[in-house]
Amino acid sequence: MRRHCIITVILLLFITTTRAQGPNTDLYLQTSEINDLMINYAADKGNVSRFYSSSDAPGWGRMRNSNDYNTPERRRRLLQLIDAYLKKIQQVDFDKMNVNGKVDYLLFKRNLDNERYDLLAEQKDYEKVAGYFPFSDRIYNLEKPRRRGLAVDGEAVAKELNSIKQEIIKSYEALKKSDSIDMKYAKYASETARALQATLKNVYTFYNGYDPLFTWWVPVTYQKTDSALGKYAAALQNKGVVRSTQKDDGSGIIGNPIGREEIIRQLQYEYIPYTPEELVDIANKEFAWCDAELLKASKEMGFGNDWKAAQEKVKNSYVAPGKQPEAMFDLYKQSVDFLKKHDLITIPELSEETWRMLMMSPERQLVNPFFLGGEALIISYPTNTMDYDEKMMSMRGNNPHFSRATVHHELIAGHHLQGYMSNRYKTYRNFDTPFWVEGNALYWELLLWDMKFPRSAEDRIGMLFWRMHRCARIIFSLNYHLGKWTPQQCIDFLVDRVGHERANAEGEVRRSFVGGYSPLYQIAYMIGGLQQMALKRELVDTKKLTIRQFNDALLHENSMPIEMLRAIIINQSLKRDFKTQWRFYK
Repeated sequence: MRRHCIITVILLLFITTTRAQGPNTDLYLQTSEINDLMINYAADKGNVSRFYSSSDAPGWGRMRNSNDYNTPERRRRLLQLIDAYLKKIQQVDFDKMNVNGKVDYLLFKRNLDNERYDLLAEQKDYEKVAGYFPFSDRIYNLEKPRRRGLAVDGEAVAKELNSIKQEIIKSYEALKKSDSIDMKYAKYASETARALQATLKNVYTFYNGYDPLFTWWVPVTYQKTDSALGKYAAALQNKGVVRSTQKDDGSGIIGNPIGREEIIRQLQYEYIPYTPEELVDIANKEFAWCDAELLKASKEMGFGNDWKAAQEKVKNSYVAPGKQPEAMFDLYKQSVDFLKKHDLITIPELSEETWRMLMMSPERQLVNPFFLGGEALIISYPTNTMDYDEKMMSMRGNNPHFSRATVHHELIAGHHLQGYMSNRYKTYRNFDTPFWVEGNALYWELLLWDMKFPRSAEDRIGMLFWRMHRCARIIFSLNYHLGKWTPQQCIDFLVDRVGHERANAEGEVRRSFVGGYSPLYQIAYMIGGLQQMALKRELVDTKKLTIRQFNDALLHENSMPIEMLRAIIINQSLKRDFKTQWRFYK
């Protein structure tokens, strides 16, 4: 026992000395000084969201579902909750925390500030449509006794519903004579009406069949009120018209450019200290590097400077129908064998065992013509329902050389391993960001390129296709949101400069602007990857960490802005008023 204690003391002294001499290597603690506040806030937010819900589905873990909605009452209560937690974290002694606690503090406060910003913006939107709902408070007031199961007067409820129905009909008739509504507010107004329907349904289903007088008085009147409200919701939706700075340019894609000011706000949120114009410049520099490498590969294949001809040959290397899953499994084995051979990262056995493969539906391929991944590798490949041109575009765009960069991006050490580790390390952190999720998967594409994972010129052209695609995403996405490019210009850029099949380019642009992705999502691949490569140069190339230690550390801290991940790994001194400042691109 005495000998064991002596060894333990020596190990602790060694660890303390190591920390003092270099970057913070204590990356595996599952907690921090802010852990309890974050967990309590998530639980409190869940309670508030469920109690003040317009969709009364039971369940401890449910927060929001597709039928749920922030009523004015819930919005006010969530703002009160956020303000309470902002006061709580101000009372924390920031300077006494270690770097993990300081990072959690900064990011938790950032999240609270952003949630507050979103709720206030939502309140402004509600104020623009509130005039369409003079009856809304009366419906919400019917809900309050239901939450506590208080007895109600069935006749009084029926009378109130009948009066509300008349007011809905009056509002509907007024709407028919009014001007059109901006599509954004028409959709929001329609959602508000649906939420009011859900609230009435909560009341009705609670009492009907259980309360005899309620059951005798209310059902027919409720059904007519519900029908009137549903009709009103549809009318509000149909009243909407698109009022955009961009008209349909022939692409059929009309998004919502957010403008420079909002881009910069979102970049600050992600700890990216660059302007949109600087990021476009970075992308163009990376694109120029890709161009040079592409010409090298084209010449090696015997096509000289005609890289499109070389790429055409690579596209036509697609596998026969029915063979795609087998080809992708082979690429998976090659990539994992490469990772193990070079001892690049820890790969738990269960993570290798539990991923699976699925096929993407033809409908989904219209929006995402390539792979999706995670615990399931979802393959885009033609089905019997597609015509000849659709089949050829899908097969050519998913040839094995192009897929060489995407299989490890989606599985190991990309999205599948990310998800596996995120479910096991610092799970209390809810700082999810595509600059970590997509950036880390892209980092592996960059790293494996540098380590000669492509075996031939054809492989290099395939991997360069995706690298150019990531550069192009920054260029076309930011130019679109800055109001400089139209969707059709974005499509043409992908076809002419990257070599996309036109249908695939259209799917990519549609996915970017109307597929529910945040405006910064498409830039996060390359920018996040470049951030992690810069961090690798800082820590691995200078021998402060081994490549395996570094890659494990990226996953053990869970998803967060890369500058904050860097702060943890290097044990950076942080202040309570810290602002983004890491200029990572050299």
